[in-house]
Parts: sequence; C-alpha cells; structure tokens
Amino acid sequence: MPGVYISYPFCAQKCTYCNFASGVFPRELEPSYVDELRAELLKTEWPWTPETVYLGGGTPSQMDPTALASVLASVPGKPWREATIEAAPGGLTREKLLAWSEAGVNRVSLGVQSFVQKELARTGRKHTAEIVEREVALLRGCGIASISIDLIAGLPGQTPASWKESLDWIERLGTPHVSVYMLEVDEDSRLGLEILNNGSRYGASDVPVEDAIADYYETAVERLTAMGMERYEISNFARRGFESIHNLKYWKREPYLGFGADAHSFCGEMRWQNPENVADYVAGFASPERTPADAVGEKFYLGLRLSEGIADDTAPFAEVIGQFTSEGLVERHEGRIRLTPRGVLLSNEVFAEFVGGVAPSVR
Repeated sequence: MPGVYISYPFCAQKCTYCNFASGVFPRELEPSYVDELRAELLKTEWPWTPETVYLGGGTPSQMDPTALASVLASVPGKPWREATIEAAPGGLTREKLLAWSEAGVNRVSLGVQSFVQKELARTGRKHTAEIVEREVALLRGCGIASISIDLIAGLPGQTPASWKESLDWIERLGTPHVSVYMLEVDEDSRLGLEILNNGSRYGASDVPVEDAIADYYETAVERLTAMGMERYEISNFARRGFESIHNLKYWKREPYLGFGADAHSFCGEMRWQNPENVADYVAGFASPERTPADAVGEKFYLGLRLSEGIADDTAPFAEVIGQFTSEGLVERHEGRIRLTPRGVLLSNEVFAEFVGGVAPSVR
C-alpha cells in the first residue's frame, strides 16, 4: 500500500552536519506554509488510501499541534498503519504528545545524534542525554511505544569512548528502533563544505578519519545486535515488528506521494519533486515535471540497501555483480543477492554502478 510524506522544513537552528533542504526561516512564513501544505493535500485526487504517513523536515515537532492536526486531517485513511513524526529532543510535553496521538501519530523518531555533551555542542544541538531519557519515558507514558533514535558516527571530536557512551545510553533506554548514519561529507552542509575546503570551523579538523568511522559503525552493529535489534537496512536496526514501514517503501520501490517543499513522489513508473525553496513553494507552483524512473538501476541501488537484498536476477548487471562478488562486496544467498559486511562499508562505491534515476534521500 502507498504512503504519504509531508515535509516541514522549519528548524529552530541549522545543525552543522545537516544537508537537507531545511533551515531557520522567518516565523511569519510558517502559517502561509501550513496553508499551502493543506491546500496541496486537499486538491489531491487520491487513487488509493494511504497506509503510512511520515512527517519529516526540518523539525515537524515544532509545528503548532492545531496546525499539525489540520494537516493530518487532510490525509485520508486515519488511523494509518503507521504515522511517524520526526522530533528534536527538548521540546516534547505531555500536552503535545497527547495532541499528536489524537491526530493519528503513533511513531516518533528522535534526532538525538549523540548523547555526549561536547559532541552535541559542536553540532548546534541543544538537548542533553538526561532530556532524551525524560522524553522517552514521557512518550511511553503517553502510549507511544514505537520510538526510534538517530545516531551519527563521525561527529567532530568523537572517540571510541564517547561512541561507547552513546551506545550505552541506547541500551539503557531500550528503544525498539535505532538509525545509525555515518557522517556525510558534501557541500550541502556547513560541516561538509568546511571539510572539503580543509578548514577547521565547526570542528571540521576533529572529524574522525574514515577508518575510525567505519569502526564505530561496526561496533554499533555488534552492540545493537546484542540488544536484540536486527539490521534490516544499512542504517536501520529494529526489534522484530518495529521496522519503519514507511521508509521500507522507498527501498522496495513502493508508491508514495510527497507534500511540501522539496518533497519527492513516486508512482511506480515516474518520479517528481516539489520546489526545494520554501518561498517558491508558498508562492504556489505548477505541477512538477515527471521523470521516468530507472526501474532496473533503482532495483539494485535501493534494494541492496536492505539486509535481505534482492532477487538474484543479474542479467542487466551480470558483469558488475560478478566483479563485486569476486571482490567480496556482494554475495549470493538463498536465491538473493546482498551486500557483504565489507560491501556495506563500501556501499556508495557499489551503488554508484547502478544509479541512473533520481532516488529520494531517506533518513
């Protein structure tokens, strides 16, 4: 069944590592944005009933609860099988969580990134480990048991000891889903651009080397597996039954509609994207141009992210798959092709061979 993604790009501050189309925008723009978002939803002709809803950004948890409820009321299918909201720790209250639940939200993804105060301060995050602990308890007390925590391996100043401290907190809190992202270095984030320019601002000169980041990731795999969480996608770990149903749609090439600035959509054959700029989105826009999806390439590029891999049909890329197999990056298992542990660490190099179309950026 298809899903719905709703973009809310507004943030209280722009984190140094963030490469998403989000930021600190004028406050007076937010009501206009919500109005346009609601209008876009209301004019949609729904050929199906959504199974999942995902509120991302940005920081959708800072949206006024009444506005959030009005946006979700414009999406058919409530109660959805899964309705996720991304949240920045430090702003959750019992009243807000109860309002979310009433609006249909049943899953919360917390952008923690680190439990170590020095690391948080250098990235622009305002919370503490103790705040996260209180808010996880608050979520559970309000009946929201499906909780995910994001961590980033490779933050400035990160060490084996500090990484262990963050993983210790994960074990202490016992949330059923954890996402572990290796720091992305590109010109779309302030930190990434500073690293590429060999600068030192934002702690760029203290970012761990690639081998250390890979070690942190492998340590996380070991620790999270020991905690009863299975890696079902390169960056995502969950106890059985707590996988992100919505995000699995991206990797399995199932249909979804995106609403809001920079939101992507996919109908099975075509992809399209809303205007990236918030002001352009609020000003109104014509129907986005649709681009044919690269079905064959995407099958490999997206499907190989999953631990289960893809069906062993290598005809279009037989030579490439053969090469990766001989190099120990890909393996065949029970009629499927999947990345090896080494292939996971070098996945960008593997995927580069298959990328042809435009695929969504998934958290």
